[in-house]
Amino acid sequence: MMTTSSISYQPYGIALLRISLGIMFIAHSVLLKLLTFGLPGTSAFFHSVGLPGPLAYVTFAAEAIGGVLLVLGIGTRFVVPALTPFLAGAIVFVHFGNGWVFSAPGGGWEYPAFLLVASVAQALLGDGAFALSQHFDRGHDLGQRTA
Repeated sequence: MMTTSSISYQPYGIALLRISLGIMFIAHSVLLKLLTFGLPGTSAFFHSVGLPGPLAYVTFAAEAIGGVLLVLGIGTRFVVPALTPFLAGAIVFVHFGNGWVFSAPGGGWEYPAFLLVASVAQALLGDGAFALSQHFDRGHDLGQRTA
């Protein structure tokens, strides 16, 4: 007989974080950059804050593809570190000068900073439950060894 103390809910919490981060990256990429501002508009915005305009297209693709991979649970420990520079860039180049509160004009830096910390935590935690990588990458996750 299993008791609640013998059931580990940790993989489900890790999966919840992974899927939430993936959805956030997809929404930020597709809904904001593509559908709200358009990629040319996003490129113009990048240029206005001192970043190369073409970086908008790279950021869009990285967030969209990375978000899908996170939702599916493929390569989490590689995808998240690849996405963190985009969050750090958003903090430094876009939001830092606006102050702490994200509701400030131009958005503050606490939301992207929280996402950066959550992303680092996800990279440390790995895939969690419901990850497709569990079906083809058994034993290759950091900290796991098979006999």
